[in-house]
Amino acid sequence: MICSLLFFCVITSCLATIPRPRGVSISMASWYKPGAEFRCIDGSKSLPFEYINDDYCDCPDGSDEPGTSACPGGKFHCTNAGFKPLNILSSRVGDGICDCCDGTDEWEGNIECVNNCKELGKKMREEAELVRQLQEQGHTLKLQYMETGKKTRAVKKTELEELQKTKVELETVKNEMEQKKNEAETPEKEAKEKHEQAWKEELEKIKAAKDKVKAETAFYEMDENKDNRVDLAEVKAHSQFDVDNNGEVCDTEAREHLELGDEDTHVDMAHFIEKVWPNIREFYKSPSELQAAAKGEKQGEVPEAPKEEENKEKPSVADDEKMPDYDELTKQLMAVADVARNQFTEAEKKLKDTESQIRNLETYLGIDYGPNEEFSVLKGNCYEYTDREYTYKMCGFDKATQRSKSGGSETTLGNWGKWDGPAHDKYAIMNYENGQSCWNGPNRSVKVHLKCGTDNKLTGASEPSRCEYAFDFETPSRCSEPPTTHQLHTEL
Repeated sequence: MICSLLFFCVITSCLATIPRPRGVSISMASWYKPGAEFRCIDGSKSLPFEYINDDYCDCPDGSDEPGTSACPGGKFHCTNAGFKPLNILSSRVGDGICDCCDGTDEWEGNIECVNNCKELGKKMREEAELVRQLQEQGHTLKLQYMETGKKTRAVKKTELEELQKTKVELETVKNEMEQKKNEAETPEKEAKEKHEQAWKEELEKIKAAKDKVKAETAFYEMDENKDNRVDLAEVKAHSQFDVDNNGEVCDTEAREHLELGDEDTHVDMAHFIEKVWPNIREFYKSPSELQAAAKGEKQGEVPEAPKEEENKEKPSVADDEKMPDYDELTKQLMAVADVARNQFTEAEKKLKDTESQIRNLETYLGIDYGPNEEFSVLKGNCYEYTDREYTYKMCGFDKATQRSKSGGSETTLGNWGKWDGPAHDKYAIMNYENGQSCWNGPNRSVKVHLKCGTDNKLTGASEPSRCEYAFDFETPSRCSEPPTTHQLHTEL
């Protein structure tokens, strides 16, 4: 390495001693040797050395006039000692404009140029030093991110492996609890069905007895002459049997309701209960009910229309129609089944919780956080930027949104998709895609352009194309290792 540096220094020193025509850089000095014939750099012709910078363009490539404007396509080299060297078109030499900070492009004296290369160089070095310091601070943070990210990935990978083992165990427990539940529910179901069937039969007897009482009561109410039979005249006295609503109950209507033949005129109680009551029980009203309704109509009472909820029938169950408690044996079977069901529910819940944790870990581990996990710090964090109209938000590896400052709901501009930087710098751009659809247009999307910074910060948002957004984001994760101060000054 030392030999190489010495060799470089020797060569550089030798080149520096070669007298250079105006406008020629050190690297090109070997082409211009005083006293020797000059050959155009493109090899097209050879010229006497005195033709160099004689203000006449002899070479097609303009290489014979590096210090004049004679060749429009030629190049003039500004040494700019103390600042950055610069190559300008030869046509700009002597044009009255100071292009070189050392003023060498205006050597003819048409204008006086101030040499401010040292001032510019100083400012450039100061700015470069600030950039270097920013890179240094950012890179230090990046190293911390990398360490934390790698540890997090290792921990989550271990957690995933353990949870996958736990899942297998929980599946076994869940299956065992399900089998026990099914085994406990079978005798429970049989005992409950037996009890309910017995009660159903008993309830039918109770209702049948009650219905018989109602039928007998209706018979006695209709038997006005108390001769233990209901005849046509007694039916005709009840307007509720007026089927055609013509204001009277005719013989035909009375016969139909009493289920009478052409020659019969009355029915006894047995016939009434068996044949008549099943057909009239739904609309039959006792004399007391008819009197109450008639009284209300005479007084001009108009019942208020019931509300929809109140209009619905609310079934009431009489005490004697309520199913009695299960017997002790059935209760014991139910208690055993309840325990089995609770155990199964708990086992199933634990399995589902574990499966959810596994999915979350797999999602995390499936994301590319950079070559050394440096971008993992963005996961689970959101960053906002507000301009005159909107507040934009980017949630790392999740989604990007937009919300109007005047209020309203968020619009999803895109969901995390992939890294989308160029082939040589994949991690320069994040792509959020498949956002909400634009009206009569494509789904929204966002490209997040990342650059080095000492904080994770969203610094800008724009819409270069319709429904295609661009965010600017600063992060230490994009900071590369800075050059040392010595390297920086050497480069400058």
